[in-house]
Amino acid sequence: MFLAGIADEAGKSIEKQIQAHQELGWNHIEVRNVDEKNLTDVDENTFNEIAEKLEKARMNVCSFGSQIANWARKISGDFNLDVGELKRAIPRMQKLHTKYIRIMSYPNDNWDDAKWRAEVMRRLKELTKMAEAGGIILAHENCSGWGGQSPEQALDIIEAIDSPALRFLLDTGNKPHQKGTVWEVYQKIKNYIVHVHIKDYQGEKFVFPGEGEAQVSEAVKDLLASGYDGGFSIEPHMAAVVHLGKKADDPEAAYHLYVEYGRKAESLIESQR
Repeated sequence: MFLAGIADEAGKSIEKQIQAHQELGWNHIEVRNVDEKNLTDVDENTFNEIAEKLEKARMNVCSFGSQIANWARKISGDFNLDVGELKRAIPRMQKLHTKYIRIMSYPNDNWDDAKWRAEVMRRLKELTKMAEAGGIILAHENCSGWGGQSPEQALDIIEAIDSPALRFLLDTGNKPHQKGTVWEVYQKIKNYIVHVHIKDYQGEKFVFPGEGEAQVSEAVKDLLASGYDGGFSIEPHMAAVVHLGKKADDPEAAYHLYVEYGRKAESLIESQR
């Protein structure tokens, strides 16, 4: 078991992201955006510079926060965007010895459910074959798309694709869009969870872990009791929220909040062991 964080919430630059994790005493990091550009989209020279800095800091990249099938890519959109992104990501993941890449499952675009589901599964099967060939694992987050709608649809993604190269990323602070609680999602897919995002909320406001209504402590306790030994990665959403275009008003304050959040998450996890 280890702790990490979605590092762009600590700062834009890879240096600032590394600094936050070093201050926390963590040697794992989850990389999504560097200087406001996704790690799968930066050019090769920039990627190599980032990789060199991570290696020099002895920072292990536990997961890529990709854009594949995410909230911005509707089911009616160009599938080649996702294929191209995964093609770029796989050799970069191999270079960084990263096993997991976060994906979602395409928000609907006024299609009927049967058509939506069929196209989601077709696309995910193709992406999963690429992941199998590349030796990496797609970690589906309970967020946007077919698998983010309910506990049943979360499990449907796993069972329909039926591959060890597609597993589940549980975000404790993502409310299902239509029905069910995160705890109910967790109960459905707990046997397939390979990575966890720590997030909490109270009503419409994001709060420190364990201080809201997301049952974070209960999920962590049950995971650890069940033998989970993967990563817990913080995603505070308290100063910046990437998918809403919310940027930190005060970068230094956001950095310190991130570190404080990390310490609170670490204490919460330790208390459940």
